[in-house]
Amino acid sequence: MVDGASEARAGEASAGEVNNAGTAARKDPPKKGIVISEGAAEFAKKRLEKRGTPDAAIRLGVKGGSCSGYSYVIQYEDKEPRERDYVYEKNGIRFIVDKKSFLFLAGSTLEYENTLMFQGFKFVNPHETQKCGCGHSFNVR
Repeated sequence: MVDGASEARAGEASAGEVNNAGTAARKDPPKKGIVISEGAAEFAKKRLEKRGTPDAAIRLGVKGGSCSGYSYVIQYEDKEPRERDYVYEKNGIRFIVDKKSFLFLAGSTLEYENTLMFQGFKFVNPHETQKCGCGHSFNVR
């Protein structure tokens, strides 16, 4: 998992360009896509460079089974996107989202936060209705 898995937080964001499976930009991107902030793209770029894989991507996802129902997944992706993946590109960094996770993440913003208590990615997800005390799991409506 990439440093700083998630917790919802409000803030500014910039849109990323959406591609489907690394092809040319879709003519019909989902109406509520995922927004990647400048800070999140820069943080991802630094982490990929530190890892020694600047051409790799970051996979964003959701998995079930945590204390509030779901948790965010943020990890390195060395393989090419799968056929049904959505690919967002921001500042030359690719962010990949599988179709199932996209249902939970559509309309969300991926941000970067650097505070005294936390450094890493944060999701601002309008679908969250509840989250646990640890801040890493959530429930949706």
